[in-house]
Amino acid sequence: MRHVRSIWNGAISFGLVSIPIKLVNATESHAISFRQIHTEDNGRIRYRKVCEVEDREVSQSEIGKAYEDADGTIVPITDEDLSHLPIPTARTIEIVAFVPADKIDPLQMGSAYYLAASGAPAAKPYTLLREALKRSNKVAIAKFALRGRERLGMLRVVGDAIAMHALLWPDEVRAPEGVAPDVDVKIRDKELDLADALMDTLGEVEMADLHDEYREALEEVIAAKAAGETPPQAPEPAKGGKVLDLMAALENSVRAARESREPSGAAEVRSLPDRRSTPKETGTKKSTSTARKTTAKKTPARKSTSKSTETAKKSTARSSTAKASTAKSGTGKKTAAKKTAARKRSA
Repeated sequence: MRHVRSIWNGAISFGLVSIPIKLVNATESHAISFRQIHTEDNGRIRYRKVCEVEDREVSQSEIGKAYEDADGTIVPITDEDLSHLPIPTARTIEIVAFVPADKIDPLQMGSAYYLAASGAPAAKPYTLLREALKRSNKVAIAKFALRGRERLGMLRVVGDAIAMHALLWPDEVRAPEGVAPDVDVKIRDKELDLADALMDTLGEVEMADLHDEYREALEEVIAAKAAGETPPQAPEPAKGGKVLDLMAALENSVRAARESREPSGAAEVRSLPDRRSTPKETGTKKSTSTARKTTAKKTPARKSTSKSTETAKKSTARSSTAKASTAKSGTGKKTAAKKTAARKRSA
């Protein structure tokens, strides 16, 4: 955390124990920001701070804070006024209670911060608070002041550090009135069973595997336009019909989820080909008997030095010549070669 700038310096008040700490942001935004431009000439559009009384632009050093009353009265408030607020949380994170984590409504949770020990003297009390939170399985509820207002916070252990989540005050969370459907809906057990099956099929996910696909696609568009290329186009969305049958939609969803969860490399059972009917590839080794049979079939009229076999070979050649003369398919060249060889032998 050394390279992260602290946004607040103070101390944690843990009873009579004081722990000097630095507050640093625990999160960062990777969102792509845009500038406003004049579309005709790409000129930047800037906002200028103008005083309404003098009708002129003012610098940041001339700008202060003020409270506007209901009747329009302006009450200036200086930084010195804020630094002397009569509350103990001006520079202190004051722990007021320890509660189970499930007592905190997630709707109350806001920005997250890390609390870094400030200096060597803070190491031991910092570690003491961290280990006490670990052993109790509870979170600490605290009050602190930041950016001109007192806030509520929740301290919990993250790894070897203490993190603090800013909380909304309970009266800042709206009740969900008028949000739920205002009609009577009956859900059948079969529909709930299918919904449970869909939840089980989708299963869990590693949060570290999730990423911002919108930002990645936006980066591709920016890179393409910067290079003078055509930005990638999104595929046409599937035209879905109006879902009328909830059961059918649930069943289809479960089926699709199961298919998507099946491993891509699953073994597929196939019948093995009959090796006896499959021709062997050229260049493969053949047995001696097979080679002899094949040679005998392909070269029935091979010339021999033995005189006793001369007559048999001539008759075989004549028979081959007669058969070849009646064939008129795609073996013209081979047939012509056989006829020539037969005529020479018969002569």
